[in-house]
Amino acid sequence: MRLIADSLTARETARRRTANGWNTTFIGANRHTRAASDPVPEPGALYPMAFLVEKEASAVVHPHFHQADQFQVVIGGSGQLGRHDVAGIAVHYTDAWSAYGPIVAANDGIAWFTLRNSWDPGARYMPGARAELRAGRGDRRHREATVAPEPATTTEVLSALSAPVCHAVLEPGTDGLAGWRHRLPPGAPLRGADPAGGGGQFWLLLAGSLALADHPVLPAQSCVFVSPDTAALDGSAGESGAELLCLQFPTNH
Repeated sequence: MRLIADSLTARETARRRTANGWNTTFIGANRHTRAASDPVPEPGALYPMAFLVEKEASAVVHPHFHQADQFQVVIGGSGQLGRHDVAGIAVHYTDAWSAYGPIVAANDGIAWFTLRNSWDPGARYMPGARAELRAGRGDRRHREATVAPEPATTTEVLSALSAPVCHAVLEPGTDGLAGWRHRLPPGAPLRGADPAGGGGQFWLLLAGSLALADHPVLPAQSCVFVSPDTAALDGSAGESGAELLCLQFPTNH
């Protein structure tokens, strides 16, 4: 399975107002956007979800947890996530049944992508849901990882690269959890890591554009999901280069 979401199309067709900002669905559906008649995916089933959250100045999301593993990628604005100062481009990961937060937007607001590889029925807020957290977690341990902010690379810098550059933002773990950041000069080929090593990959285009063999050129903030049984992502940078973040989920745990 490979799912592709063009950022321009998503913003034009799937952006909705919320109480203190905006929410844009890129891939999949959440509890707000799925039809009531749609069957709920089975626990552990592969069900990719990607959406962009944009919060206004001083907005607060209180501590909570989810029933699915998830990445969050801050792409705009700034604020705090738990004890960490965040801005673009910061990465946050939590296992299912691991509470985190709060998320507090600064005066410039904050925007982040939420990426999941399985269904989640919605946030469960603390401390009210503490008993549910303990029951659902079982013998799992809390796991949370944060990658410090590093701004997106400008197209001028990408255009000046002489060769592709890739570095790990999350060193691959024994269960497949990993993250890589790719920078490509114009026209350079992209070949991702084999997705069979984890529980699926989300690719987020941070800057420039990306050409895929069977799809129109993707603009910045587009995203792609690659399932573990699919070939590694293969493409090439556009005329201004490309910067991409690849985030790989762990295998079922």
